[in-house]
Amino acid sequence: MSLAQQLPTPSLYEQLCALPDNLVGEILDHTLHTQPRPTGRHGLAGRGLSVNLAGPYDLGRGGPGGWWIIAEPEVHFVRDIEIAVPDLAGWRREQMPGIPDGHRFEVVPDWVCEILSPGTAKKDRTLKLPLYARHGIPHCWLVDPVERTLEAYELRQGFWTLLATLKDDDPVSLPPFDAISFALAELWA
Repeated sequence: MSLAQQLPTPSLYEQLCALPDNLVGEILDHTLHTQPRPTGRHGLAGRGLSVNLAGPYDLGRGGPGGWWIIAEPEVHFVRDIEIAVPDLAGWRREQMPGIPDGHRFEVVPDWVCEILSPGTAKKDRTLKLPLYARHGIPHCWLVDPVERTLEAYELRQGFWTLLATLKDDDPVSLPPFDAISFALAELWA
């Protein structure tokens, strides 16, 4: 027996932890998925959402407050077995009163947002949306910076219901953040 045959195979989570910094890893459907860090267009869309949501909802500036809005949290749905890294996630503070000290978020978010890219759109739609529904996340937004669209979904009786599809510079005022409004064009380069 060779030395390689005697060494234990690292778990998926150990493989995820060993990824280089230039890759984002997730464990979805018992498979380790990796992708490179986001593009500039993707980053601008994420920044635009963060700026528009964090002030009123996270900090309470010009809005109701009461939320944590976090970019790229490592959400552990089932410890070390189902792990997703949404582009943005939000928790009501009564649901998660404090932020974890480490990188692991083990409280299910109240809202997630995936920013689609040609390399991740299929995974986001076919693996992550069903995962988010299984774990009862009430709201999900899908943002496509190439097509300049935002799809807002709400979970109803375990299934996603499309609430709206916005495009270009439409005003955004959608659950769970419908106490404010901003122009979708603020997300585009």
